Amino acid sequence: MKQELHDYDIYPKVFPAGRAVDITVKPLGVQSTFRGEHKIMVQRLDSGSINMPFNAGNHTDFIVSPSEDGCLRFTYTAAREGELAVRIYRNGEERRRVQLNLYALDADMADRIPLRGDLHMHTCRSDGHGDPALVCADYRTGGYDFIVITDHHRYYPSLEAIRAYRDAKISLNILPGEEVHLPETDVHIVNAGGMFSVNALVEGNWNAKDTDSALDARRYDDSITPPAVLTREEYSATIDGVQMTITDCPENVDSREVAVCRWAFDRIREAGGLGVFAHPYWIADMWQIPEAFTHYMLETHPFDAFEVLGGENYYEQNGFQTAIYYDEYRHGRVHPIVGSTDSHNSTENNRNARICSTIVFAHANERADIIASVKDRYSVAVDTISTEYRLVGEHRFQKYASYLMENFYPLHDRMAAVDGEVMRKYYFGEATADDVAVVSQLADAMFDKYFLR
Repeated sequence: MKQELHDYDIYPKVFPAGRAVDITVKPLGVQSTFRGEHKIMVQRLDSGSINMPFNAGNHTDFIVSPSEDGCLRFTYTAAREGELAVRIYRNGEERRRVQLNLYALDADMADRIPLRGDLHMHTCRSDGHGDPALVCADYRTGGYDFIVITDHHRYYPSLEAIRAYRDAKISLNILPGEEVHLPETDVHIVNAGGMFSVNALVEGNWNAKDTDSALDARRYDDSITPPAVLTREEYSATIDGVQMTITDCPENVDSREVAVCRWAFDRIREAGGLGVFAHPYWIADMWQIPEAFTHYMLETHPFDAFEVLGGENYYEQNGFQTAIYYDEYRHGRVHPIVGSTDSHNSTENNRNARICSTIVFAHANERADIIASVKDRYSVAVDTISTEYRLVGEHRFQKYASYLMENFYPLHDRMAAVDGEVMRKYYFGEATADDVAVVSQLADAMFDKYFLR
């Protein structure tokens, strides 16, 4: 975390462009106390250095003195979207005391908050390590706002995690999900947030928890009834019908696998979920699926989102997937994207536990809104394999996400770490639901403090 975030607070950090906003700068500790008049210079980062003659006037200045509570306050109106540098000088001195940063948003973004999450991971209920409820606590400790547990063939582990905290008001939004593996294809598909299991739509293709009824294990709640389960013969006949509609498939692409994928993505949408085309450049002996198939999938776009960043730290997976995303962009095909860990161990013993994530710009931390926002391309994928993060997505959202990574998430993550530890203690019976509610309320209040909507 930057030193200035330890020494000063500034809020709101993010606000609508074109609106007069009251900004507060608060000293954090006696070492940062304001005394006497100060000059505050506000300038857009994209306007160029004030040392260049043409840009010399590209800033707004204020002369302010600390209020009774020791804070500096000023009112500012940003003309348009972008990052703003707030430079504070003791009046009469040329060397600045500190620079803090703000961000103004255009109307379509101004009523959204940034939510960081993971849409693809595994627990001990399939081939991962960790109790589903504890995996959720681990990810909250790491600063995640939402999580989708997606065990292979299994939908119930996500429900297990949701039920573990159903009597406590937690900040982490746990969405139902699964990794979908259907007969006649090896393409990996993620059902993120779907209200019923797609694996369970084919007889013998899913695993139910022994202590749950089959019905409870394949749907989120009683408000939705999944389609009837198909026998293997009925499933094969259904795929036959889909395959007959595919007339543009190149010779080097298996139309049968394409048909299975289209059927799966349609069922995920029917469940109200987000259908994610996962890690085509994952190395499983060879690249997981043929490159010709990947190109065809991207050209025809039967999925809802492309997992542009995944959970491996070698270059080929994320590097090639990023390159192909921008190639697609160049051809006018702008895919909604997500970044996920595909984690199989959520503890610090796994260096890949939190190496990727998705920042979704959503109206609220709610299942349907997160899904809709990704589909509408209000997301960026975040690569934190190294300490120098990388962002994938449209340039406008990259710039905003970069601001957040530097100026908001360090503060957010410090609070989330406390929140996640209280979740863990609650699960073990060492904290009460009231304890969880108090900490979660403090965590949620950060959005109200830093984001003016």
